[in-house]
Amino acid sequence: MPKTVLLTGATGYIAKHIALQLLEAGYHVRGTVRSLDRGAEVAAAVRPHLSDPTDLQTRLTFTSLDLSSDTGWDAAMTGIDVLMHTASPFPLTQPKDEEDLIRPAVDGTLRALTAAHEAGVKRVILTSSTVAITGSDLPAGDTSYDETNWTDPNAPDATPYVKSKTLAERAAWDFVSNEASDMQLTTVNPGIVLGAPLDGNFGTSIDVIKRLVKGKDPMLPDIGFTTVDVRDVAEMHVAVIDKPYTFGQRVMTVDKFLKYAELAQAIKSAYPDRRIPTRTAPDFLIKILGRFDPAVKSIIPSLGRVDKTDNSRARAILGRGMRQAHKAAVASAAYLIDNKLV
Repeated sequence: MPKTVLLTGATGYIAKHIALQLLEAGYHVRGTVRSLDRGAEVAAAVRPHLSDPTDLQTRLTFTSLDLSSDTGWDAAMTGIDVLMHTASPFPLTQPKDEEDLIRPAVDGTLRALTAAHEAGVKRVILTSSTVAITGSDLPAGDTSYDETNWTDPNAPDATPYVKSKTLAERAAWDFVSNEASDMQLTTVNPGIVLGAPLDGNFGTSIDVIKRLVKGKDPMLPDIGFTTVDVRDVAEMHVAVIDKPYTFGQRVMTVDKFLKYAELAQAIKSAYPDRRIPTRTAPDFLIKILGRFDPAVKSIIPSLGRVDKTDNSRARAILGRGMRQAHKAAVASAAYLIDNKLV
């Protein structure tokens, strides 16, 4: 009998890729959606990419859940073997009230884990983020971030998003430690996730590439991202399910840190006729623009920063190297251009 995975936030960009990889690996998937009408969207997104779409309506089902409500969780957990909690907001601009991000992330995570625990579901994979690892300075003498590092959510430069991911992951580990010691938790901590979406309903990370391809900015801020291909992130979620040595572990799933200008240059090389900016703006100009643009203001603490990361744990679990991040950026752009979205 195939194992069944409850996949929260199934309509998400990453979650659709995870659903595809789960189905390809022989799992049944029960996706959570706010409205059951959106189940058809997920099925339509994964179907063309399946090696065998037979009986998809049996292998991929949906349940309506709201992360802010307790309603429906008992029924959703019936017959579930694994919980994959991917649902969490990722905004392009930071909210005026940080609790608008923090509370849903933390409360939603605890609601999902509590329901799993009460239903006897022991295996849990949580989608966290590298921002829960790299958001604070490295200890003296260290040269790269690894899974032992934690972001201080009280740091003055911590954005609401950074706080939300860090506090949600902390809440998950505390829950397991204090309330559910038999729960086998693994967190997958990707950087910015790029690569071709499975459909046109994609998230904020692709919007970053969309902004580049549209040539919206004449120059680029001197910022960068720990970057990863969405397929590696999806495959990691599946790979850790039955690996006991990953129980109780964080897995920083990244390829490398790339400057914004490096991502732009990779896309420009693939599409030389596009007016894609590749010049880096001086920091003082970005700081001035930040007075008027909330999206620009939120990146000022990251100017000039380079985060080196140790992805050896991720490579060991996958048994290979990571897909090249700059190619994921090009694939994102190709999807947007081919589908006339830019």
